[in-house]
Amino acid sequence: MGDLAWLDTVGIYGAGFMGSGIAESAARSGLNVILYEPEQSALDRSRKRIGTSLVRAVEGDKLTQEEADRLMGRVSFSTSLEDLAPAQIALEAIIEEVEIKHEAFSRMDQALPDARFIASNTSSIPIARLASATSRPERVLGLHFFSPVPVMKLVEVVVALDTSRETVETARAFAEQIGKRPIETKDRSGFIVNMLLVPYLMAAVRMFEEGFAGREDIDAGMQLGCGHPMGPLSLCDFIGLDVLYAVCESLYDEFKRGEYAPPPLLKRMVASGRLGRKSGRGFYQY
Repeated sequence: MGDLAWLDTVGIYGAGFMGSGIAESAARSGLNVILYEPEQSALDRSRKRIGTSLVRAVEGDKLTQEEADRLMGRVSFSTSLEDLAPAQIALEAIIEEVEIKHEAFSRMDQALPDARFIASNTSSIPIARLASATSRPERVLGLHFFSPVPVMKLVEVVVALDTSRETVETARAFAEQIGKRPIETKDRSGFIVNMLLVPYLMAAVRMFEEGFAGREDIDAGMQLGCGHPMGPLSLCDFIGLDVLYAVCESLYDEFKRGEYAPPPLLKRMVASGRLGRKSGRGFYQY
C-alpha cells in the first residue's frame, strides 16, 4: 500500500445509502469524513443510517460503544459544498443519472482544486464522460463500492482514458486503507462485476417473465445447485430494480448485445414503483 500519511479527511458528495456506507467505512479506518447534501433532511437520514449500523456493530461485538462514539465523532454533515474544501480526496455517490453526475463533477472540480482525486461510485456511467466536466481529468476515476459498503470488501477502480497512474495508485491505497480489496478495470460500461452479473440476472428475469419457472424455484436452483448465497431474483430486489434497469440500459447502449437489454417486465415493474426491498415490493414483498 502506498504512503497516505498526508490523508486525514475524505469528502463525500451524496449522503444516501452508498455515500453513508462509504463514510462509515472511511471513519472506521480513522479518517475524518465530511458528507455533503444540499438538503438537511437527507443528512438527517444519513446520520440515522450510520447510527443504526453502529448500534448493530456494538450489539455484535464488532465495536465497543466507545469506539462507535469516536467513529461517529469523525463524521460531519453539511449542506454547504464549500465545507468539503479540507478534504484531500473526494467521492461522488448520488443518483445514477449522467447529467446530474456531470454537474456534480463540475462543482466538485471548482470546490476542491487541491484534492488528489475525485472519484465516482457509478456502476455504469463512463468515467470519461464525468471527467469531461472537470479542468483536470487526470485526477478523475471510478471507485465503485458494493452494497452494503461496511460489509462488502470489493472496490472496482475504474481507469478512464486520461486518469493518471498516480491517481490510480492513490485510489488503490485509499481502498486498502479502509479495508477493501481493489480490482482494476478499464472504463467500459458495467466494469467487471456488472458486465458478468447482469446477463445472469436478466436471464432469471426472462425465465420468470416467460413462466418457465416460479420465482422461488429459480432462486432455490441457484442457491442450492450453485452454492450462491442469494438467488437471482432476490438479488435483483436487493440491488434495486431501478438501479439494475439503468445499468442494463447503459450496457446495451454501449455493446448492443441482447443479453444486456432490460426485459419488458423489468421496465414495467420500475414504472409501477416495484423497485425491490427499498420500496417494499419487487419480485417479492417485504
